[in-house]
Amino acid sequence: MRLLVGLSLFLLSVVLCEDESSEWKDPTVFITILVRNKAHVLPYFLSLLYNLNYPKDRIILYFKSHDNSDNSLEILEEWVEKVNREHKYHSIIKELETCSGGCLLAGETSPVGWNDAKFQHIMTVRQNALDLARFYWSDYMWNLDSDVLLLNPDVLQDLVNANLPVVAPLLTSLGQYSNFWGEMNDDFYYKRSADYGAIRERKKLGCHNVAMVHSSQLIDLRTRESDHVAFHHRKIPDYPGPEDDIIVFALSCSLNDIPMYVCNQKDYGMIMLPLEDHQKLEDDLEILRYVLLESTSRHPPIKIDPIFHKYLPQLPQKSKFGLDEIYMINLERREDRKERMDYNFDLLGINAKHVPAVDGRVLTAEYLDQKKIRMMPGFSEPYHDRPLKLGEIGCFMSHYNIWEEMINLDYEMILVLEDDIRFEPFFIQKFHSFLEELRDRREDWDLAFVGRKILHNAEEWYLDGTNSLVYVDYTHWTLGYVLTQTGARKLIQPEPLSKMIPVDEYIPIMYDRHPNITWMNNFPVRNLKAVSASPRLIFPTHYTGEDGYISDTEDTSL
Repeated sequence: MRLLVGLSLFLLSVVLCEDESSEWKDPTVFITILVRNKAHVLPYFLSLLYNLNYPKDRIILYFKSHDNSDNSLEILEEWVEKVNREHKYHSIIKELETCSGGCLLAGETSPVGWNDAKFQHIMTVRQNALDLARFYWSDYMWNLDSDVLLLNPDVLQDLVNANLPVVAPLLTSLGQYSNFWGEMNDDFYYKRSADYGAIRERKKLGCHNVAMVHSSQLIDLRTRESDHVAFHHRKIPDYPGPEDDIIVFALSCSLNDIPMYVCNQKDYGMIMLPLEDHQKLEDDLEILRYVLLESTSRHPPIKIDPIFHKYLPQLPQKSKFGLDEIYMINLERREDRKERMDYNFDLLGINAKHVPAVDGRVLTAEYLDQKKIRMMPGFSEPYHDRPLKLGEIGCFMSHYNIWEEMINLDYEMILVLEDDIRFEPFFIQKFHSFLEELRDRREDWDLAFVGRKILHNAEEWYLDGTNSLVYVDYTHWTLGYVLTQTGARKLIQPEPLSKMIPVDEYIPIMYDRHPNITWMNNFPVRNLKAVSASPRLIFPTHYTGEDGYISDTEDTSL
C-alpha cells in the first residue's frame, strides 16, 4: 500500500513539474549592437530587429556607437525614443558618443579599412559588451552586427531552441562570403572547407559544427564553460593567434572545447559584403541596394518603420536605358510578384511597362480557335513526355503579343522580362556594358538573352572583340532578352501559333540550334541571329524542386 501511495505521489509530482515547466518564461537575451557609419542600413536593420518573434520583455538591447560621420546617432536616438514609449523591451542601454572633425579612430586615415588600433578598439568594445551581459545575469548574449538583415522573424527563437553553446544563423551575401568559416589554417586564418559550399547553398541542412561564426553569435551564458568565451586576447592565457576580435572569439571557444555551430534549416537573412581598404563609405550604398534586391528572391520586400522614410537614400531616376520599351510580363493573379518586381525596378531605376500575361488557367476553346492556335503535330515535352500545357500556351502568347506590339509601334529595340527573376549583383553597370557591346555589334544579332538556362553540353564562344557576348547554343527559359524589330518579324513570320510548342523551344529552333530535327523541319526558314550575355545578368528566383518554386506554365493541362 505504501509503495502504491509513494508511486502515486511520484507520478503526481512529475505531472506537476511538467505543467510548471510549460509555464517557464523564454530565456533572457542581451543583444549587443555596435554601430558606426551605418545610417543607410539602420532603417532596415532596426525594422527587422523590432519584428522578431521573440518576447521583447525578455530582451535587453545594448547599442554602442561612436565616431560616426553620418547620421547614425540621430536615427538610433529617434528609434530608441519611439520604442521606449512602448515599454515593450525589458530595457534599452545606449552608449552613443558624438564626435567632431574627421570622426576617426587613432591611426585611421579613413573610416574604411583596418589597422592595429582599430582591432584593439573593437576587441575592447565587444569584450565590454560581453562583460555587461554577464553583469545583467542574462541567459544569452547575442552579438549582432548592425549590417545584418534578419529576414526571418523566427531567427532568435530558433537559435534559442537549438540549445547549443554558441550558434549562429547562416547569413549569405552577394558573393560566396558568409558569416562562418568551415576551417582555419595553421595561422588561424580562413581555410575553405570541403562542405562550405554545401552549407552556404543550403544543400546540406542542419546545425553544423564549424571553425568560426561571426556577425551574429548567440552565446549561452548559463553554462560554466561560457566563462571562457572572450573577444579580447588578454582574456586568453598564452593566446596563440592574431589580434582580431572574431579570431579571438573563435579561439576562446575552440581552445576550451566549446563547439560553434551555424544553422541553415531556414533562409535566415543576409550580410553586407565588407568594404575593401581602397573603397569608400559611399560604396556601401551600392552593396546595400543589391542586398535588398537579392533578399526579395526569398522574402517579401522589407517593410521599414515609417519614421525612417526621411532617412532613406533617394531612389535613382527611372530610365529605359535608351531602349524603346522595357516590358515586364506578369500574371494579374500573381500580385506578389508584381509588387516584388516594382520594388526591384524602383531600386534599380528601371522604367518598365507592366504587361498582363495571358493566363493559361482561363484560356477557352474559343480563344484558341480565334487565335488559330494548334499544337505542333507529334509534339511531346522532352523531359516529361507530355503534351503542351495551357500555361505554356499562355506564356507563348504573352511573348507573342509583345512581338506584335513592337512591330505595330515600330520599336527598334526592347527588353522583355519575366516576373520570377533576380538580378545579378551590380546589374545596372553590367547591363550598360552589355548594351554598349550590342549596339557596337548590331549586325550580329536579332535577339540577345540577358538570362537563360545553359545546358550542360552547350558549345558557345565569344564574338570576336567582345567581353560579354557569346553565340548561343540550344538553351532554355525566356527570363529576359533584348529584341530588335528585325528579330520580332523573324519570330512572327513563320506563323508559329498554328504549330505551337513552348516559347523556349521555339526560339532555339528559329536560331537553328535545336537538337530535334523533326520539330525544326516545321520551320524551314530559321535565320534568327541570337547571342547572350556572358556571364548572365539575370537568373530565376527559384529552381525546380526548391522551397517556394511555383510554375505558372506547367500546372495547367490542355
